[in-house]
Amino acid sequence: RVIGVSKAYVTRVGEGPFPTEQFGEEGDWLRAQGHEYGVTTGRPRRCGWFDAVVNRYAAQVNGLTDIVLTKLDVLTGLKEIPLCVAYDVNGERRDDMPTDQAEFAVAKPIYESMPGWSEDISQIHDFNDLPKTCQDYVKRLEELSGCRISVIGTGPQRDHIIQINSLID
Repeated sequence: RVIGVSKAYVTRVGEGPFPTEQFGEEGDWLRAQGHEYGVTTGRPRRCGWFDAVVNRYAAQVNGLTDIVLTKLDVLTGLKEIPLCVAYDVNGERRDDMPTDQAEFAVAKPIYESMPGWSEDISQIHDFNDLPKTCQDYVKRLEELSGCRISVIGTGPQRDHIIQINSLID
């Protein structure tokens, strides 16, 4: 198995392109809900919506067989959840990662929106017990990533987890 770990949204530290980065209220909300501050420095992390283009690229380049999706609970309470499915690069739709850094720097996210959920998911331990809209979000991320999501983090505690597929053969 080759296991990748991905948040249900995206964060970044430092400079550089970040197509789905959210500024203002949405970015502040994600940062606060996800406690996205540097452990040592306390600096706020850059936050944005899930980027399926980057996620799919990482899965392909690293030969991932499984993804552990963390921080799904952070999205609880949103009526709609945007997710980046492609980029607009100079007026052209790109479903795959631009190979040129200059193109990536000007990439604009193309979003689709998924309905959110309001239920507390932290005590749920079976995928089928998640709210339907939450299940649909995870299934869509899996589909767009091209890699199965085998484990989901549903809260900050060690037992806030759902195992969908075994990571051990």
